Amino acid sequence: MEALLEGMVSQFSYLAWFGVTILYFLLLYFGLGSLFLRACKFLARKDLLQIIDTRETSSRQRRFEIRHSLKSIVIFGFSSLPIIYLIRMDFIYLLPNTWINILWGLILLTLWNEVHFYVIHRIMHLKPMMQHIHYIHHRSTVPTVYSVYSFHWLEAFLLSTVPLTIVPFIPMPIVAVFLYPTVSILLNFAGHCNYRFGTGRGNSWRLFGTAHHEHHSKGRKNYGFALNLLDKLFSKPTK
Repeated sequence: MEALLEGMVSQFSYLAWFGVTILYFLLLYFGLGSLFLRACKFLARKDLLQIIDTRETSSRQRRFEIRHSLKSIVIFGFSSLPIIYLIRMDFIYLLPNTWINILWGLILLTLWNEVHFYVIHRIMHLKPMMQHIHYIHHRSTVPTVYSVYSFHWLEAFLLSTVPLTIVPFIPMPIVAVFLYPTVSILLNFAGHCNYRFGTGRGNSWRLFGTAHHEHHSKGRKNYGFALNLLDKLFSKPTK
């Protein structure tokens, strides 16, 4: 993968990168999403997962989610272009693709995404943004794995800037940058799949991202991505 990615960075045209990025997100969304859902259903039959909301999601909802997700994936296609440009202009320094560097990069991107997502999400819940932009994502009151990219194009653009807002400032390997969308969407699936990880007792299950399901059903609280640390730090306590 290392040699392939380095060759692509130096030789692929920007149009080719746009196409490759779209294909990558399509495979994650439809391919990995279907596998994740099947795994959840299998584990639920083994009583290892619990379904959260037993209401059936309509085919109309799924069509809505997929239609808006496809629009988001087109927006995501542009996200790799400034990264490639900055690498070629030597504004981004890449670390060697060792296992420790890749792990470091993935951990750093995951932690940064918690901050980035929380800030964007709080902005999206301002009244004008909620009325005109974020309402699309909240149409999925019972979320599914196909809700993960169901955004207004502006929200999709803002959320796609995670690597661009950190990679120019903190070096990491190109393999970590390439693999991060896979890590991100797995956490997204966990938060939208409508299955509870663990026993569901107390707050332990929230560590796996399923608190986001509660956010969809209530439209407030739990603004974080996979963790609820920033919610605890910055949200007002409920009475």
